[in-house]
Amino acid sequence: MTRRFTALATLAVVCAGAELVAGRGMSPAVAWEVLSGGGDLTERHILFQLRLPRMLVALCAGACLAVAGLVLQSALRNPLAGPEVTGVTPGAVLGAVTATALGLAGWDSPLAVVLAACAGGCAGAALLWLLAGRGRGDPAQTAVHGVLVSAVLGGLTAMVLLVEPGELGSVVQWLVGTTEGRVWQHWHLLWPWALGWGVAAWLLAGPLTLLRCGDDIALAAGLSAPRARTLALLCAVALTAGAVAAVGALGFVGLLVPHLAVAVFGADLRVSLPGAALVGAVVVCGADAAAQLSSRLAAGVLDSGRFTLPVGALTACLGAVLLLVVVRRAPSRSF
Repeated sequence: MTRRFTALATLAVVCAGAELVAGRGMSPAVAWEVLSGGGDLTERHILFQLRLPRMLVALCAGACLAVAGLVLQSALRNPLAGPEVTGVTPGAVLGAVTATALGLAGWDSPLAVVLAACAGGCAGAALLWLLAGRGRGDPAQTAVHGVLVSAVLGGLTAMVLLVEPGELGSVVQWLVGTTEGRVWQHWHLLWPWALGWGVAAWLLAGPLTLLRCGDDIALAAGLSAPRARTLALLCAVALTAGAVAAVGALGFVGLLVPHLAVAVFGADLRVSLPGAALVGAVVVCGADAAAQLSSRLAAGVLDSGRFTLPVGALTACLGAVLLLVVVRRAPSRSF
């Protein structure tokens, strides 16, 4: 297990280095010169004020979404549960967009965005919980209700856009997901939030393991299943809200990365939760580096200096393909 963590940590470092040099205006030689203390003011500004915080935010957001997804799948005993299909991510997007449209938040006030996104995520999760009713233990029913809730919240987001069409840019950024323009303010707000709620999720590893075995077994072990599930959902919503407020709705990260983490680190959540955080960080950071490199190559081919591929578009496409492969190979998989 130590070797696996070491290998993933090494891969995370490689992805982080690739992201620093994948975009425009920074070659590996220039980046190394700046890191060695050289370079001119423009190169130092690009690396330390633009590239470095963007890379750190991508790592942290990926870890948040992966841990939130694993917590949701364990608490709901549903392999299809994830922030994207349980109303949490669409609710967080709706909260952030609504607060921005009302003038209560904006990219210049990330704390207000986080609070609004957290409130929206809680509302989305609560709506799913009410609609699922007695069928909460059925993975198929929960997935169907999750798609319904996500569609409703997406429609409400579109209504906000109709009322405030000037927020189109913000809506697109939150709906697709991007790390473009992230600065140190986003990082300083995200990492303590992620660390606090991530530790809280790890402390719930024992109760979550019992919940995965069923409410009857949890009750026999002396665990209050409703209380433990509520705390777990609160952690998942908070982690998702922090990630959404920082980078928007990155598709399929919270749904598929937990499956990869469990496959690599096993079913012991005391190990797989930190493992999921590391895998999520690698996936998002690597995808962002690939998106920047693709944008750079496409801009040269299309002769357009403004072409930018958001990382959320890349994770959504790759995640959809991977989900189809998983479903076809294991159509009856469940906890």
